[in-house]
Amino acid sequence: METVVDRKEQLSARAPAPPITEHISKRLLEPVERLSEILFGLIMVLTFTCSISITEAGREEVGVMVTAAIGCNVAWGIIDAFMYLLSCFVERAHALSALRAVHQASDRASAHRIIGQAMPPLLASVMSPLELEAMRQKLDQLPAPRAHPWLTKQDWLGAVAVFLAVFLSTFPVVIPFFVIPHVVLALRVSNGVAIVALFLTGFAFGRYAMYRPLRMGVCMAIVGSALVAITILLGG
Repeated sequence: METVVDRKEQLSARAPAPPITEHISKRLLEPVERLSEILFGLIMVLTFTCSISITEAGREEVGVMVTAAIGCNVAWGIIDAFMYLLSCFVERAHALSALRAVHQASDRASAHRIIGQAMPPLLASVMSPLELEAMRQKLDQLPAPRAHPWLTKQDWLGAVAVFLAVFLSTFPVVIPFFVIPHVVLALRVSNGVAIVALFLTGFAFGRYAMYRPLRMGVCMAIVGSALVAITILLGG
């Protein structure tokens, strides 16, 4: 007599495999990607605010600097968004190539080797032949991949998120120049905000990496300030 469990297993086996897009999609933005874009935006705007001469700059020069800083981050936000889309496209192409290679493998050993190469080295090193075979069987059940990679709606939303992360990171640093009439005080407040933002970014990196967030925050503030100084010295 057929049990309810047996019936469920039969229905599951007959159910069509989910679309390939569900198996090779990614999160909108990984935490490291978000933090990296914010850090990049902060460093870019700091190269402008730290290069202004507080002894010679007037309101007109400050306005030009702020406009240039915002314009620079808009441009780099667009470039980073394009690079993000390119990365998604290439990553999906590699995933399709690996899946196609598993489908076309001449024997199980070849398929296992392809699966292992597509995995992170640490994870691949602890996979047993039985586990690799189970993965091969599940991959074989997936429909044949498309001939060419493509970009999904999620990829485009991720690109928008990249642009906004770079663009919006500009404003905490430049807002003091809009609300504080005294240039020297505005620059001091702007630098203070930037250092705090660098510290918070490093702290978030540390929490994500589960490694001493406070120390990471301090190091990020120091390293970020050093990078800005180097950029200015090199004419950036």
